[in-house]
Amino acid sequence: MSLDERAEELASDLDADKTALSRALQNLVQYSVPLDEAVMSVRRKYGDDRGTSPEPSTVDIGSLDATHNGNVNVTARVLSVGKRSIFYDGELQLIREGELGDATGKIQFTDWHGFDLSPGDSIQAGNCAVTEFAGRAQLSLNETATLATRDTPVETAHTIGGDRRLDQLETGDGAVTVTARVVEVERREVAGREADSKPIRSGVLADESCRLPFTDWEPADHAAFQAGESIRIENAHVKAFRGVPQVTLSEHSTVAPLETPVDVQEQAIRMPVEEAIASGGVFDVELTGAILGVRDGSGLIQRCPDCARLIQNGSCRSHGDVEGYYDLRTKAILDDGTGAVTVILDEALTADVYGGGVAAAKDHAETAIDSSVVADQLAESLVGGLYRVRGDLSVDEYGANIDARECARLAGDPRERAERLLVEVRG
Repeated sequence: MSLDERAEELASDLDADKTALSRALQNLVQYSVPLDEAVMSVRRKYGDDRGTSPEPSTVDIGSLDATHNGNVNVTARVLSVGKRSIFYDGELQLIREGELGDATGKIQFTDWHGFDLSPGDSIQAGNCAVTEFAGRAQLSLNETATLATRDTPVETAHTIGGDRRLDQLETGDGAVTVTARVVEVERREVAGREADSKPIRSGVLADESCRLPFTDWEPADHAAFQAGESIRIENAHVKAFRGVPQVTLSEHSTVAPLETPVDVQEQAIRMPVEEAIASGGVFDVELTGAILGVRDGSGLIQRCPDCARLIQNGSCRSHGDVEGYYDLRTKAILDDGTGAVTVILDEALTADVYGGGVAAAKDHAETAIDSSVVADQLAESLVGGLYRVRGDLSVDEYGANIDARECARLAGDPRERAERLLVEVRG
């Protein structure tokens, strides 16, 4: 049954307003509470004993996955704990989050009740809801959960504390600590929830394992830092940014400078196209393959002055008829024998391939009375060549794209070089 159908069923059973019940269900579901558990929670709120769950079983953490049904009891060690403020049911609410572990595995948890937990505590947690976020199981400690501390430490192979390398972070992680070097940083304004704009700090972090984007939503609470500085960030959480993990700082995070510089990985991750696509997204990846074609939407294009989207037939899909500005772009198909991805070259990289900038492309198109000549020249230059591309790969329902920062043509036979590369990256 859909959420709307469950709300209608509840309205009949509880003799309550369907709109209010639907809103209550939506508020729970948007925070990854399974629909069945959300229905039971709403029933309990309205005093209906049909919202009582069956007696939960005691399980090992390693046995839990995103498909688990019903509530559970776990005996665990608290690995990390942090705080975060979220908007829930229209109000700002403080939650606690982190990781629990036992001898079989570890799992993220969200504490909605406000239990007094500290890293290293051994606990018996009862009637915990198993929820799903980003394809992973999580434990939810809500108002029906119980918690008791244990004098005997729970054995776990996992380290107490939230310290992670950047390549160990996954979307949905909370209460993490990273030490990294700031590779790029900028301050900018974004639309705020309660104001017209809000200042944030964003950029790229790097350590010895990889590079990842970061966003600091409360820069006023944290000391300013510059590109090149090494810092320690505590109590961050991890959101998805174009399919890859993004280190996210809140008002509950702390930032401290480090005297000893953090060693960083200068090279991008090298992967076959098939593996990169299967990962769901990779920040700072290097792909090598042959360019087989240039897609529509390449060459001399016009963009909307308000949103920078492509203008077609003088119209932006968001802002209607607008006076656009000219730009250069390339959308090329890169194939390494394991899979294919669309490489997006911006104005600067496209100009390098084309041999001139926007002004030269406009002159070319006006002389030929046909703007497609620019894309034709790009295809003539690119197709058939073997290229090394470095950038950020994202995957969505429309396919896989890599926004290139570097694009270099390689010498030699494309097939032989591609075969050698596949042997190298696959070990």
